[in-house]
Amino acid sequence: MSADGLTPEPAQQPAQQPAQQPARPVVAEPGGADGEWLRVHPASPFVRGWVALAAIGFFFGRDIFERVLQGRPVLEDGFAGRVPWLIAAGGAMLLIAVLGFFLTWYFTKYQVSEGYVRVNTGFLFRQQRQARLDRVQAIDIVQPLLARIFGLAELKFEVADAGESAVRLAYLRMDEARQLRATILARAAGVVQDPQRPREDAPEAPEYPVLSVPPSRLIGSLLLSEQSFFVVVGGVASVILSAVTENRGFYFYLIPAALGLAATYWGSFNKGYNFTAAISPDGIRLRYGLLDTQAQTLPPGRIQALKVAQPPLWRIFGWYRIQVNVAGYGVAGSSGEGASRTTLLPVGRLPDVMSMLSLVLPDPGTREPDKVFGAGLTGSDSDGGFITTPLRGRLLAPLGWRRNGFTATDTALLIRSGRWWRELVVVPHQRTQSMALHQGPLARRFRLVDLVLHTTAGPVSPRLIQADVDEARVLFDEQSARARLARRRQTSEQWLAQVTPQGHPSLAEQAAESPATTTETPIQGGQQHG
Repeated sequence: MSADGLTPEPAQQPAQQPAQQPARPVVAEPGGADGEWLRVHPASPFVRGWVALAAIGFFFGRDIFERVLQGRPVLEDGFAGRVPWLIAAGGAMLLIAVLGFFLTWYFTKYQVSEGYVRVNTGFLFRQQRQARLDRVQAIDIVQPLLARIFGLAELKFEVADAGESAVRLAYLRMDEARQLRATILARAAGVVQDPQRPREDAPEAPEYPVLSVPPSRLIGSLLLSEQSFFVVVGGVASVILSAVTENRGFYFYLIPAALGLAATYWGSFNKGYNFTAAISPDGIRLRYGLLDTQAQTLPPGRIQALKVAQPPLWRIFGWYRIQVNVAGYGVAGSSGEGASRTTLLPVGRLPDVMSMLSLVLPDPGTREPDKVFGAGLTGSDSDGGFITTPLRGRLLAPLGWRRNGFTATDTALLIRSGRWWRELVVVPHQRTQSMALHQGPLARRFRLVDLVLHTTAGPVSPRLIQADVDEARVLFDEQSARARLARRRQTSEQWLAQVTPQGHPSLAEQAAESPATTTETPIQGGQQHG
């Protein structure tokens, strides 16, 4: 069953603009008012293709290198041996590679003009990619190790096409990359160009630090992760089986597991090292990385869904992890680079979680945000207004039936699940694209049903588990109305028209400072059917 009426209605212009907006200067088109086509840094092809150069040098220079190490003359046989041919072939291949690098650089151009960013690449097979500035979902500055050495950076930004429409500029000087990012963000935010100063650059927006993750906590979270738990269990099982069967071959199964765990540890540590988060008028800024650094900017309101997770061993120290779905990142957010880009907080305590939630959802839509969100993270039963699985569902979920539940504020739907692996999923109402009710034969016997919310692809899969049939149907209808109303209120795609990006306090502090934080929507999802 899919939701009716979830298609956004035509936006209506507001009667008046917000009373306060952050002061930002007007900005110009990069490269001049006429949208001039610019080239990337001349060293860009060499930074991208250094592996090819290394392969050519190894293949054609291995024999020469061995002669040098052995103290033998390079041209031991004069010009009659194979060394001169290797030198000539290697020189020709190197010349072809350098020529290809030059042509790649020469035919790679970019332009920011008329509300679009355009990138032309290729000299044999030409390609042009463009994206609307007001559809930009996120902007990253990526610095691989070699690029950091030469002071270069790659600018990458995504639009809503599951990662297929990502536009990359590799490579620019670091200051140019930051300036171009600031200009694109300012244009996408709705800042108007000053016709009297067409070539004035947009200054980088100020930022307010929110939190940082110390390396010691990151290392501790890796040691207490799910991978470590299963490897320890596998090691214990191998020892027991080896002692019972007197077969030492079981120990060899631990070798690939240990190597895989070490690679996973290193990848997570390399990506999560020196993680910092800040808020600015451009959005949420994340910086992380040990060898390859990345500066990521998530515009306000572009996050489609959020998940706060707590593995069992992390409960000892009260640690949590936050992952998000962002349009444009797509299914790549499951592993590797995509996993780091969809991680809003690799590991943090409850105050850190509440701080990040306040950035994603500045208006919690409830007068008691600390109670509601705290119940979603740590509570059970019906505390915090959560409607849980009915008593008859305890046979299907003997451990989690008191934990599984939902509630709704005026701005978001909250879904919690898991007794051991705790999870809290937050979906802003306007990001609900469609819904479906799933019911198997066993759930039908107990009059239970799962409600699935469809958002963009990513690590977060919003799903209400084992809800009462009648309550799920009511939630289905009410959430359709909430989504329709929230989309009607979102009258602009420009960021400054949607939010007031200041240094947001935590949800609890916001509720304490403003006792009337709820909007005009009369729906209080978790309190209607208690």
